[in-house]
Amino acid sequence: RNYYGGNWASFSFSGLLSWIKENQEKTDINDECEDWRKLILENEEVISLGKKDKTIQHVEDFCFGDQDSAEDVEEAGALPKLPVFGASGAKGVAQESEKECPPVESALAEVESAEPEKATGTEPASAMGGNDTEITSENESSHSAALGESTLESGKTEAAPPEISAQEPKKITYSQIVREGRRFNIDLVSKLLYSRGLLIDLLIKSNVSRYAEFKNATRILAFREGKVEQVPCSRADVFNSRQLTMVEKRMLMKFLTFCLDYEQHPDEYQDYENSTFARFLRTRKLTPSLQHFILHSIAMVSETDCSTLEGLQATKKFLQCLGRYGNTPFLFPLYGQGEIPQCFCRMCAVFGGIYCLRHSVQCLVVDKESGRCKAIVDHFGQRISANYFIVEDSYLSESVCTNVCYRQISRAVLITDQSVLNTDSEQQVSILTVPPVDLGKPAVCVIELCSSTMTCMKDTYLVHLTCPSTKTAREDLEPVVQKLFNLNTEKETGNEELEKPRVLWAVYFNMRDSSGVDKNSYDGLPSNVYVCSGPDSALGNDCAVKQAETIFQEMFPTEEFCPPPPNPEDIIYDEDEIVPEESGFSNSAETKPESSTEEGSSGGSTAVKKEDNEE
Repeated sequence: RNYYGGNWASFSFSGLLSWIKENQEKTDINDECEDWRKLILENEEVISLGKKDKTIQHVEDFCFGDQDSAEDVEEAGALPKLPVFGASGAKGVAQESEKECPPVESALAEVESAEPEKATGTEPASAMGGNDTEITSENESSHSAALGESTLESGKTEAAPPEISAQEPKKITYSQIVREGRRFNIDLVSKLLYSRGLLIDLLIKSNVSRYAEFKNATRILAFREGKVEQVPCSRADVFNSRQLTMVEKRMLMKFLTFCLDYEQHPDEYQDYENSTFARFLRTRKLTPSLQHFILHSIAMVSETDCSTLEGLQATKKFLQCLGRYGNTPFLFPLYGQGEIPQCFCRMCAVFGGIYCLRHSVQCLVVDKESGRCKAIVDHFGQRISANYFIVEDSYLSESVCTNVCYRQISRAVLITDQSVLNTDSEQQVSILTVPPVDLGKPAVCVIELCSSTMTCMKDTYLVHLTCPSTKTAREDLEPVVQKLFNLNTEKETGNEELEKPRVLWAVYFNMRDSSGVDKNSYDGLPSNVYVCSGPDSALGNDCAVKQAETIFQEMFPTEEFCPPPPNPEDIIYDEDEIVPEESGFSNSAETKPESSTEEGSSGGSTAVKKEDNEE
């Protein structure tokens, strides 16, 4: 692949167009050279790896905006195209590299022109260090700053010129989207971080959080009776809500208080352990609207498949995450979810890790006697030996995966001209669960991102839709898109569609969900080859963190998983070598300047981030 992160990656708009084209063509890659087979000895055998990523299917993209000619439009700040390096697929690399390696001057200018959230917003993740008490207190002040931002945003909105009002969104053409393509960071997978989830704890413990910044998800929405409503979550939200009666407020607070320590009151739910959570809610004398909010927007579980205990656990998890960093349980990384794997890559690189992009692997080399994998052979015919091998599921050939049964995820990404629920502030990060029309079908999770998340250009919103697949992504998700958005061109728009946000561009695709596959399902894999899955359909990242820790502990049972790295000032260097004496890590020669750069760039994590990409 030409990019970090596999199906966790994030693309600029032009990079995503290249990715779409690559997945629509579906051309098989033939071996350019068979010379590597000479490297295989008599007592060895090979396990060939797949030549084509087949985890993405049914890719369909549509342009609904003003389709003025964008053929001669150049992306602002684009770098010259890279020369072709022999490795196949290098043609599409240039456009993706424009996103991965932007000029520092351009990045700095982008930061200066950003919304108030970027300038003073969620406390840079470098502040998220130390113990949990320190983190909480620091982020309480961060949340105060975020509230201050909201005031700034409101003032900014009020001071905006009248022509850019909520009723008359600014017209965006396709050529504008192409020109501003580098302002888009479009994730292949859509997730949020629970503020007390495993990934946040791991980012803090390992200090990888220094490489990222986060923004609070500002509101939880619900879709009920054809309308989008905001869901009150915290105590303050409940009592300030105008859509709930006083009786409903008391009912809701009483039930949420029960959920926080439901284990202490088993007599209240044990009769319903074998029934669904939806049925249990009906016995609690909650109004239909409260049942809807709790089931679809707080617990976010299935109406037909979720047991009472699972629903109570999900509700408790939601409530426990409230208030740590803001009024909702969720955080979103600036520049997109694709930043998270890159953050871990940066930390690894600081301590000597090496990454080879556009560098494919032909096969695994297995010793016939021991049955263990001893080396790989790359497409240059180079043989690389190691004790352990970790491979992502998509790289395995069809013969290895014959007995594996995969699930699929339906995904859609939309660029729209306004929010699904307009308020005084334009800068909202929203999560909405749309319940299925037919019982038994999956609900659709909708995440709407504003421009201050650094994932889309100004005056647009980036909307992600996700659900477990039952059909193709378009068949699964287009009915929901039609409910929430206007898909017609401007000339075809009727009066009833005017109130809906207009879709300017959309892509649908199905992604393989390889989570939960048992290693024994793979045919003929050696014991020292470990398979990691791609993204799952869940909203959080707990599955990936658990899987990473499990694989690490199997390989190194006596080692700590992702230990805190030593502070640069605590590392003692020899005069001629840059090797830490006590850390146990093997550093490359650029470790020292890398570390000092990061430590010396207070508040400038974005600039450091972009410089890292250039390297």
